[in-house]
Amino acid sequence: MYSIKGKQAARIEPVTFSELNMTENDIEEVLRNSIDMICDEEESMLIVGRQVRNEKNGRSDLTAVDNNGNIVLIEIKRDRKDIEHRKEAFEFQAIRYVASYATIDKIDDLVKKVYAPYIEKYRSEFEPGELTSFELRIRKLNEFLRVNDAQKNFNEKQRIILVASDFDEQTLSAVAWLNSNNVDMSCFRLTP
Repeated sequence: MYSIKGKQAARIEPVTFSELNMTENDIEEVLRNSIDMICDEEESMLIVGRQVRNEKNGRSDLTAVDNNGNIVLIEIKRDRKDIEHRKEAFEFQAIRYVASYATIDKIDDLVKKVYAPYIEKYRSEFEPGELTSFELRIRKLNEFLRVNDAQKNFNEKQRIILVASDFDEQTLSAVAWLNSNNVDMSCFRLTP
């Protein structure tokens, strides 16, 4: 890795989020505000939820809708140590959370359950005018889907993105196996 200032490049060593005293919550906030960091060139995502609780009181880190109309669950761990010291496998945690999104078949349902509460929490970041959170979100989500020609494909499938600065072999192996069995899950290495 290099730090570029003007026409000079200086090699820098990667550090860990722990060394930067960043918490998982800090990383969530960075991704919430800069989701393009984990999108490829042909992809876009709209964040629709943060710390969304499911029926069993589990909380998913971030929830998004991608430009194909898929609901995307984004689970974050700071580093490999945080992954290895969990009681439950990182990928299994994400599967449990995303399974609850498979039952959402209408845009209105996603807005009511996930997106409107997100807007209420971050209302100062939006220009709601006279609109309620529900009205604002339904407009924004419909516009995002319309621009990407994805209204008819809304939530036909769900995706999982695991984010960490490093992954253990067990997680990478499990994700590779799940992908070979048509579960859309990917690992995204975010190196500070």
